[in-house]
Amino acid sequence: MFKNAPAGKYLRPARANPLPGCPLAAAFAAFGGKWKLTLLYWIGREESHFSSLHRRAAPISPKVLTEQLRELESDGLIERMPLGPVPAPVAYALTSYGRSVLPVVEAVRIWGEAHLQRNEGRVPAQAMACDAAIETGDIIPAP
Repeated sequence: MFKNAPAGKYLRPARANPLPGCPLAAAFAAFGGKWKLTLLYWIGREESHFSSLHRRAAPISPKVLTEQLRELESDGLIERMPLGPVPAPVAYALTSYGRSVLPVVEAVRIWGEAHLQRNEGRVPAQAMACDAAIETGDIIPAP
């Protein structure tokens, strides 16, 4: 397999569970991390193109976004859909297996709202105010 081979043709195998037999480790391996829940949230709302996800998950880099999408695809949570001949735009959508994660994503979002209320004394006006923070530039840069 070539390092820069297109992901659609050469799918990576799903990552091994770092703690065999532990369901929490398996869950975190599939959708844990800094960006995956946010990506699952946006893809769960509607099919999304790479550029749309890049805007919504700012300040994620294109390289990290590509890696995260490939990992979600290899775990069977999303599907990558080329929309024409190469170099065509690509859309991402949840698989039926990926839709089973949406209740967890929503529970984490609700917990996050309560956490913001507890620690900052405010709750976002929108269901997912991450996009409002991006539009206003109210983003804390990654270290």
